[in-house]
Amino acid sequence: MKRRNFLNQIGLLGGISLAGLSIEACNSFSKYKMGLQLFSVRDAMEKDPLQTLKKLKLMGYEDFETYGFDPYTNKIYGLNVSDFSQMLKDLGLSTTSGHFGFADYFNFNEDKLKWFVDNCIEASKKLKASYITWPWVHPDQRNSESFKILANKLNQIGEQVNSAGLKFAYHNHGYEFKDWQGTTGHDILIKITDPDFVKLQMDMYWVVHSGKTPKELVEKHPGRYTMWHIKDMDKITRDYSELGNGSIDYAKLLPDSEKSGLEYYYIEQGGNFKYNSMKSAATSAKFFKKNLQHLI
Repeated sequence: MKRRNFLNQIGLLGGISLAGLSIEACNSFSKYKMGLQLFSVRDAMEKDPLQTLKKLKLMGYEDFETYGFDPYTNKIYGLNVSDFSQMLKDLGLSTTSGHFGFADYFNFNEDKLKWFVDNCIEASKKLKASYITWPWVHPDQRNSESFKILANKLNQIGEQVNSAGLKFAYHNHGYEFKDWQGTTGHDILIKITDPDFVKLQMDMYWVVHSGKTPKELVEKHPGRYTMWHIKDMDKITRDYSELGNGSIDYAKLLPDSEKSGLEYYYIEQGGNFKYNSMKSAATSAKFFKKNLQHLI
């Protein structure tokens, strides 16, 4: 019996109680660890990283994408990178990608950018994270000419990161899909970046927000989207929402993970929490495990 069919049948056996199984046992049915982008709970991480991680683990999260590394202090969440790495290890958790502040170095010279990348590499190795990710582009750089420059920078960074034994990716928002006189930022990145050096992290919320679908992108560019961000869209405001409370029907929209080249995924909610960030993380985890985890 194929794995996906087996998992689908498990989902249909509503009479079987999983009450006696641990969270880890439930998640072991999936090929992938359930991930969370920690920016979703940034207020809690700022106050108490250890207790926040413990609570997230109880929700079923096993893997995380970090943000906020400071190359000048070598700290993340107010902790030395090595100490944060040990904290994850002690809890039996992992981090597989990090969002780093590349946009601030867009106009710096090549030596300064290389210095920043070297620091990102060192931090990622301490964290045992496979990916270094460029997460955002400043508004004044969101045009076709800047994206051509960006694409070449991504190739340069990707080669440096790959030479260090790690991987590099670019994370999209919505501006990559806007029409810039017959082209888009996404088109430019696909055309110019080297797929061996630059992978793509697909933010599915922004893809849908822009009028496209994740399946459509994967069909056109198989193998490029090695990471996913999964978050829902408020039914009225189109802002972020907890999974299951929004308008995105992921059961229909999730692409084939193998065709995508998927290695890791992260649930995310950047704001617009129904009550607070931690309750939203719990709501999304519960919905995901029940309705979506077996589809990936």
